[in-house]
Amino acid sequence: MVGVPESHTGWTFITSHARVLAAIADNPNIRIREIAARCRLTERAVSRIISDLKQAGYLSHTREGRTNTYRVEPDKVLRHPAEAGLPVASLLSLLVQDESERTRKPVAP
Repeated sequence: MVGVPESHTGWTFITSHARVLAAIADNPNIRIREIAARCRLTERAVSRIISDLKQAGYLSHTREGRTNTYRVEPDKVLRHPAEAGLPVASLLSLLVQDESERTRKPVAP
């Protein structure tokens, strides 16, 4: 897993729900503990967010032994009226990157 960024104070552009959903989309077998570390949230907050996402139909999961495998519903539309008709897949395409892209340094112009 990529190094966890430092804590951040103040406002940000991306909500915790979007961060959790992106972490799951990036790795459907990710553990709550790993999501919490990656998103800089508590495990309890991540569990609550996962519950919200499942209840709203954005996420489902299957359980095999002690492992959860999550499934994001990519065609489900975003909730805010300003994004009416925009599917979750569009948001995730901006937030989820290949591991190679995440660790690659930007090329200088």
